[in-house]
Amino acid sequence: MIDDEIGKKDPFWMETREEGAEMSVISMFSGTFCREEEIVTALREKTRKPLFSDTDAVAEAGRLSGMSEGKIERAFTAKTSVFNRFTHERERSIAHLKLALAERLSADDPIVKGFVAHLIPEELNHVLRICLIADMSSRLKVAFDTHKMAENEAVRLIHKQDEDRAAWVMGLRDTRDPWDLRLYDMLIPTDKKDSKEIIDLIEEQLGRDVVKPTERSRKAVDDFLLSARVEVVLVEEGHNVGVKAGDGEVTLTINKHVLMLSRLEEELKQIAGKVEGVNNVKTKVGPGFHQADIYRKYDFETPSKVLLVDDEREFVQTLSERLLMREMGSAVAYDGESALELIREDEPEVMILDLRMPGIDGIEVLRRVKQTNPDIEVIILTGHGSEADRTTCMELGAFAYLQKPVDIDLLSETIRKANEKILSRKTG
Repeated sequence: MIDDEIGKKDPFWMETREEGAEMSVISMFSGTFCREEEIVTALREKTRKPLFSDTDAVAEAGRLSGMSEGKIERAFTAKTSVFNRFTHERERSIAHLKLALAERLSADDPIVKGFVAHLIPEELNHVLRICLIADMSSRLKVAFDTHKMAENEAVRLIHKQDEDRAAWVMGLRDTRDPWDLRLYDMLIPTDKKDSKEIIDLIEEQLGRDVVKPTERSRKAVDDFLLSARVEVVLVEEGHNVGVKAGDGEVTLTINKHVLMLSRLEEELKQIAGKVEGVNNVKTKVGPGFHQADIYRKYDFETPSKVLLVDDEREFVQTLSERLLMREMGSAVAYDGESALELIREDEPEVMILDLRMPGIDGIEVLRRVKQTNPDIEVIILTGHGSEADRTTCMELGAFAYLQKPVDIDLLSETIRKANEKILSRKTG
């Protein structure tokens, strides 16, 4: 992230809140090339506040969850993994980012910079919420002056990162406008004011009683920390529900339809009730409960990142549906080029690969996959292969070689064995 280099080694880290000190949190969200780095540096020098950035949050969330930082950082992008409805990786990432943020807010009163600023609950009143924005010409000038970036390259990057910001606030705040005035206390045009004017304006607002900590707002931090802990415990058990906490009482909101609601409610209550600090658990259904989407608990032992590659569309779509009936999540590509592109953008773990396809054939796809992503286990499923093809595929590193028509139970068992190999590699 271009504007997220500050804070990797934080000189103000040790200057945490003194006993009894009354300090406000500052949250800072910015458009790309809106002088955020310059302003945050000046603000920190003025306030002596430590920084908690997206980089810090991702690193801590990675430590808490065991997930790779790359997977967690992907939660900030507009494009969701094609496997996410099976893996819930985005939801797991956000849950751990919330916990990392809540723990930090419990420790001190930092400047929270970046996407994570929008994870701060509205109930935390001692937060001065700031957005930095500028017009396009100003942003392009900053891109050239600070990064020597050509105009067309800068425009593409700005549009892409604005799209990411819009998707992020839409998922959290139900608005597609990342610069929506309702999200902030201050919307500052950095092309209209110099750094000193901006810092003076922020300092003036920090002095207002409305953003000073109170007993109630400090209690809201405790509630945020408890809800984040509960959310992490639930998501690690494969559940994705809304979580709110107050005075030790936790409310869980189910936003997808479920056929056996009472059984799910009981399971959720048992899991959440074991978290330290939880005195009572309530459940309710949200507005999404009455939609067609079905609640699905994620089973971490079940293969859910399977890529099916076959140019026979009807066959591969039927195969995907049959695997889903066996709780296996899959995505589909109809040719070798599309499969390789999806692998570059996503992280399938098991691939079911046909040999005879137009364009890049299956053997060449297998060869390239094993060169670039050797940990993907590839199962060949073909109706036209020869014994020589079998030998070539196994030598290239295929996990198994199966012939069409294939018994779905045999294929399912082969996928499970490939998944077991992947899991043993991760844990071993």
